Amino acid sequence: MMADHGDLCDGQDVAYCMNGGTCYKIPAMNTLSCVCNENYKGSRCEQFQLFTSSTDAGQAGLIAAVVIVALFVLVVLAVVIYYIYKMLKARQQSQQNNQQQYWRVKPRV
Repeated sequence: MMADHGDLCDGQDVAYCMNGGTCYKIPAMNTLSCVCNENYKGSRCEQFQLFTSSTDAGQAGLIAAVVIVALFVLVVLAVVIYYIYKMLKARQQSQQNNQQQYWRVKPRV
């Protein structure tokens, strides 16, 4: 933690860190540094970090990939079902046309 490497800021430097972060002065580098609260990040604790249930980015990426693949499979399945339905309907209509022609009496010449 920064407390081991620096001293707490004093005076105007206390306001350097935003959103309740703790300011530390590092004398060797003559610079200020912040230790942020749980929901903030950044060099001055200026960025709000949304709560996530996963502990690492790899797990979140894996979940996103699985969701995308599942959606892709569902779309492909829907297209296949649509074309099978369309093909069966065309076949049924063709059979009905053939039956109507079979019963039609041809005129004598």
